[in-house]
Amino acid sequence: MKLIRISFIFSLFFLLSSCNSFAQKKDYTNQIDSLIKFAEPKFNGVVLITKKGKKLYSKVHGFSNFETKKPLKSDTQFEIMSNSKQIAAVLILLEVERGKIDLNSPIKKYLPELIQPWADSVTVHQLLNHSHGIIHLQKPLEFKSGTQFKYGNLNFSLLGKIVEFSTQKSYSEVADSLFKKLKMNHTFCYSKDKTQNLATGYYNAKNVLNPVNSSQINSENLGADGIISTAEDLAIWNNNLHKGKILKAELYKMMTTNTILSQHNFFGKEKEGYGYGIRIIEKDSVKHLGHTGLGDGFSSVNLYFPESDISLIVLENQMNEDSNLFYASAFKIKNILLKSNLFNKN
Repeated sequence: MKLIRISFIFSLFFLLSSCNSFAQKKDYTNQIDSLIKFAEPKFNGVVLITKKGKKLYSKVHGFSNFETKKPLKSDTQFEIMSNSKQIAAVLILLEVERGKIDLNSPIKKYLPELIQPWADSVTVHQLLNHSHGIIHLQKPLEFKSGTQFKYGNLNFSLLGKIVEFSTQKSYSEVADSLFKKLKMNHTFCYSKDKTQNLATGYYNAKNVLNPVNSSQINSENLGADGIISTAEDLAIWNNNLHKGKILKAELYKMMTTNTILSQHNFFGKEKEGYGYGIRIIEKDSVKHLGHTGLGDGFSSVNLYFPESDISLIVLENQMNEDSNLFYASAFKIKNILLKSNLFNKN
């Protein structure tokens, strides 16, 4: 009799647990499904959520090219724009590991062609966390290096050149070698003659989509904006980067340590920490690391929640002309996720 009772209790516990797990999944998946279907402005892109390297949710919605009606697929490639900065930061830190770069050295050491006076004072560290003060190669610093945060692309273009100086190879060659090692088979550095399965980018003006016919990416700014990737490859990137498979622990800690404060509307109205090509969000309900990217008619968000080993990746091949609507769907998806039961510690 006692064995029957124990068996009944165990079966009831298993049933309730299964129901709770199903309800939990149904909760956020149905909400995201509905958002993607009815979003205003319209959603056109890919959403991927993984936990511990395994896919929890994947949705592809819309067209890779609206003129030809070519549908988006899970392996469609996107320009990830400023999410490329995270990759440039890693390539620099790998050179630090090799003893080829000192983060506190003036950039003149690695870019001897620079004749500007500030090249002798601005450090590699300051390029990485946007505290350099450089606004133009031919102008004085806007502020004393190391004292303020001002986001930009020029500094990461310079970091790309430092990678080339240190490795004596092209930036594309160094980056593509890392992608190959990580088996990110659909990720590469942009070039005009290498588009593979790249979606067409669109500017969205009141839900009228206009194709972008030329790219702002060139060989000089690959470190800032130059990576083409897929949602699934970025999940591979997160799974390797945040689990110590690319950088040694001390270098990963440097990358993800708050060295300066900055504000970005996607992450809230308050200033949050910035490391090396990555934001450290600690004032939200759940700590997360990540970045955004925007340009050429593309929008990208890549977030990692370390306590639960969850990644959220949202890639779109449209960019709204209204800055108030930048990342509109990704922002709502992030909030759905944060309010779900996925972050319960169990």
